[in-house]
Amino acid sequence: MVIAFFMSKVGLFRKLVSKQNINFKDKTLLSIIFGIYGIIGTYTGIPINGAIVNARVVGVFVGGLLGGPFVGILSGLIAGGHRFLIDIGGFTSLACAISTFIEGIMAGFLKKKMDRSENKLIFALCSGMLAEVMQMIIILIFAKPFDEALSLVKIIGIPMIIANGIGIAVFIAITDSVFKDLETASAYQAQVALKIANKTIKYFRKGFNEKTAYETAMIIKEMTDVKAVAFTDREKILAHVGVGEDHHLPGNPIMTTLTKEVLKKGECKIANNREEIGCDNSNCRLKSAIIIPLKEDNKVIGTLKLYKDEENSITKVESELALGLGLLFSTQIELRKIDYQSELLSKSELKALQAQINPHFLFNAINTIVSLIRTQPDNARRLLIHLGNYFRNNLQEGSDEVELSKEIEHINSYVEIEKARFGDKLKIIYNIPENIDCILPPLLLQPIVENAIKHGVLEKIEGGTVEITALDSEWETVLMVKDDGVGMDKDTLSSLFNEKDNSNSIGLANVNNRLKTKYGEEYGLIIDSQLNKGTTVTIRIPKKQRREAV
Repeated sequence: MVIAFFMSKVGLFRKLVSKQNINFKDKTLLSIIFGIYGIIGTYTGIPINGAIVNARVVGVFVGGLLGGPFVGILSGLIAGGHRFLIDIGGFTSLACAISTFIEGIMAGFLKKKMDRSENKLIFALCSGMLAEVMQMIIILIFAKPFDEALSLVKIIGIPMIIANGIGIAVFIAITDSVFKDLETASAYQAQVALKIANKTIKYFRKGFNEKTAYETAMIIKEMTDVKAVAFTDREKILAHVGVGEDHHLPGNPIMTTLTKEVLKKGECKIANNREEIGCDNSNCRLKSAIIIPLKEDNKVIGTLKLYKDEENSITKVESELALGLGLLFSTQIELRKIDYQSELLSKSELKALQAQINPHFLFNAINTIVSLIRTQPDNARRLLIHLGNYFRNNLQEGSDEVELSKEIEHINSYVEIEKARFGDKLKIIYNIPENIDCILPPLLLQPIVENAIKHGVLEKIEGGTVEITALDSEWETVLMVKDDGVGMDKDTLSSLFNEKDNSNSIGLANVNNRLKTKYGEEYGLIIDSQLNKGTTVTIRIPKKQRREAV
């Protein structure tokens, strides 16, 4: 029990028993460890009637329960062979050797059942005692003369069955504490993974490239104890931070054979030594690695790699951390695609709005200017300048956002042309503070102003007034377009965002959709209207720092 306790604290032993998939080398090392444990059990035994009352089975049996058939058989062969060789021809040497070997085999094949058992302690106790019962039977069969064997079993049987059964159960309980420690570590690593995801989401939402990969790799390196972090796409290294960055250079073709295999098969791979990593640089100090595929639409687009500078040093906890990060980063990359599609949607909606407004407005504007060319040439010239400014702004592409002052200029060009048509029937009031800090999507206010003019104040014989107001605060800018026109009843108001049902709501549904797509559902248009009293349309534009905070 004392040896078992100290073994559970040794780093090498903890790594070996905690690995999810141990290789041949690991199993061999475990077999030697538990075989030596069995040999110690022999030497700490008590000689009785030509035999040795011992705890040899504890090491062998626990080895089989933890490592499976290979470890059980090999450790049983080591401990049983040793017992036979130190007392060749002895009264129970052959029987003890055979029973040790068979108990190792038995334990190995009981591993899966113990792993599925709800109470490992009781399972280990019962199976260990059963193994010792089998040893007593083997002594009776192989030890000669039979009378002396029977006499020996009467003396040592019950003590060894009970003591070694308890010893096996206690060893399993101590070893199980290793796994509980790892569960605690896993919980901590899960918190680390979430913190990493929270810090890195702003990068991969901008795209999967050298810059975003480098920033993300730096964060992972700082928040974990790995020696190096790397990202690749399907062809080249995007970033490598930590040990090996002198020759694993961004932009270079992928160097390691294991990475190429992960890209090809789309499965996680663990390398336990330099040869498995497959780096062709002889001075590379990276000796262990876990490589995770990064996917988009179930297609492998790159890899995440975590490295360490010791062999066989990738633990189960680190594997789970890497797998979790791989899934999180793949999700972030997918979200970038959704963001891109939203941008395309917003642009397509803008183009649809432009196509809807341009012919409608151009026809009326040209007719107005034609009527003024002979009688008011200066005014016609002024309106042509406004018309040119209007269409230059309306057709301008390449910018997702404009300053509010630019949008007001656009509206003013539109309003001046409309005022030329309707004269004193149309009044416009601007309540816009100077140097206001507001950035908004282009062509956002103009459709609202147009609706206020055409379907609000101009529906009245005497006309009316449209008031455009901006209220600036720390976190957002509130824009209001208020008219004293005919207003709307509740039924019209409820169907306002359905362009099919209400063809008079030019662009309102479009503007509402663009706002929600860009800023979120809570930023849609707010419309207050009363029949024969007028309508107020309110837009909230969050400030840049608030968008980043959200």
